[in-house]
Amino acid sequence: MQPHIKKKIQLSLAQICLILASAFFIIPFLWMVSTSLKPITQVFTYPPEWIPNPFQWSNYVDATEYIPFFTYLKNTTVITVLSTLGVILSCPLVAYSFAKLEWKGRNVMFVITIAVMMIPMQVTMIPLFLLFNKIGWVGTPLPLIVPAFFGVPFSIFLMRQFFMGLPDTLRDAAKIDGASEFRIYWQIMLPLAKPAVLAVGLFQFMNVWTDFIGPLLYLTEESQYTLSLGLQQFQSQKGTEWGLMMAVSTMMTLPIIVLFFFMQKTFMQGITFSGIK
Repeated sequence: MQPHIKKKIQLSLAQICLILASAFFIIPFLWMVSTSLKPITQVFTYPPEWIPNPFQWSNYVDATEYIPFFTYLKNTTVITVLSTLGVILSCPLVAYSFAKLEWKGRNVMFVITIAVMMIPMQVTMIPLFLLFNKIGWVGTPLPLIVPAFFGVPFSIFLMRQFFMGLPDTLRDAAKIDGASEFRIYWQIMLPLAKPAVLAVGLFQFMNVWTDFIGPLLYLTEESQYTLSLGLQQFQSQKGTEWGLMMAVSTMMTLPIIVLFFFMQKTFMQGITFSGIK
């Protein structure tokens, strides 16, 4: 078999495998969107009907009226944006220190940072709750926002790998020109690390946007609830209204899909380059 034909066959097989794998992820989403537009009588019909008849757009209006959807959306947006901002500000700075600066105990601190990633959340849940309760933060969104400004271990690790791949000659040349260490980081290294910064920002955005345990632990007033808590509340109150619940789920999922759609190229660059020295 000729090499170019063999290469085409391999490429075709790879594409087929990717299409089959993507179907496992896209089919549940399409079913959720389809169910959100169905009247209740079509939700459990057999064989399943993928195309609603008729399209019941009123499900989306009714869903936003059954729960204070826009209040929950505002709360979720504030917490997510501030938490993502905290990660974008803190993690690249810590990662740059681990990757490019020489200081006593650097390797030990990096090992500790990596070790924190291996601790299950269930282990730290109670001690953190007691800590935040002691300082009076329980009942406020502060426990969901402030810790991000002190770094996230996975994001620090990812950013460190990216900075390790940047040549030291850039830093050395800037030093010769009289630039301070912070100026080297802020004006030279950080702009070059933009793909990785956006990647960790997108990771943080998705994690906080869909987080359920954190808001469940620390938010006590209904006016402070996020969309994840609102969806659980909707399920407990209107559990049989599957069309409405799928409408809320679709509106909750849509911002992440749109964000990833516009940032997917930069996101993939950040993930790819972070593993290359």
